[in-house]
Amino acid sequence: MSKILITGGAGFIGSAMARKLAEFPGDQIVIVDNLLTGRKENIPGSPFGNIRFIKGDVNDFNDISGVFFAEKFDYVFHYAAMVGVKRTLNNPVSVLKDIDGIKNILNLSKNTGVKRVYFSSSSEVYGEPFEIPQNESTTPLNSRLPYAIVKNVGEAYLRSYQQEFGLEYTIFRFFNTYGVNQSKDFVISKFLDAALNNRTLTIYGDGEQTRTFCYIDDNVDACERIFRQNEFVNDVVNIGSDVETPIIELAQRIVSATDAQSAIEHLPPLKEGDMTRRRPDNTKMKEILNRELIPLDQGIQTIIDSLKPAENVWN
Repeated sequence: MSKILITGGAGFIGSAMARKLAEFPGDQIVIVDNLLTGRKENIPGSPFGNIRFIKGDVNDFNDISGVFFAEKFDYVFHYAAMVGVKRTLNNPVSVLKDIDGIKNILNLSKNTGVKRVYFSSSSEVYGEPFEIPQNESTTPLNSRLPYAIVKNVGEAYLRSYQQEFGLEYTIFRFFNTYGVNQSKDFVISKFLDAALNNRTLTIYGDGEQTRTFCYIDDNVDACERIFRQNEFVNDVVNIGSDVETPIIELAQRIVSATDAQSAIEHLPPLKEGDMTRRRPDNTKMKEILNRELIPLDQGIQTIIDSLKPAENVWN
């Protein structure tokens, strides 16, 4: 039996991870979230009654320290962060405050007997790619955006705490993850919301920039197996699909899948933050899953099917 903390567990990926981990009835899952971007409604129930929620801010030591000392966690999944390209570009100082949360989590983990910390990093650490696919060990980390810098700093802290204090870690570098209940701050959910309401889909630039899209089930299945099997300890793992899709093609496929009458409008390119390509080397992820990833069209259709026709309302 393990006691597991998930910070940011009221967010899209964090709540899905909590639901997956709670399938093991012997484990106790504690979610901490300040509900700034997460939603209490995202917090899953469990037939085993092994999920609890505590409202708190990991960036505030006084908030989070009491939780650590009271609960004595075995493992920590640190997923709390400010996310979303537009939000992070518009709030750079708030993004940098997440460094305080990283330091709090690591200091409290080493002082309370936590065995390992799992950290949600991001494909943004790669910046503009020098090579494709982007490999965990060979691609230069060159992004200058505050969000990417914070993730880089977090990775450096994890390595340093392991070297100096022996605190184990695993770094997940998430590439675009999508699925049911994702907020409209992200491209697939934003496009679907527009198409389902016959509104215009807007694209920055010519739309030829590519991304890979990982369905949420693939993300949490891989991360949960890495955790259960003690794989990639003190290592980095890309979590994402390796199938590149131009954003203009994504928009067209969503319009087609929803039978929408929506137009597609091109806006001026973003001044920064919209990299030309993204594609991970996901060899490690495929090895741990030992199955094919969910195709993009299937994932999109799953989201469409989950929405009641009369509502088309995104949470």
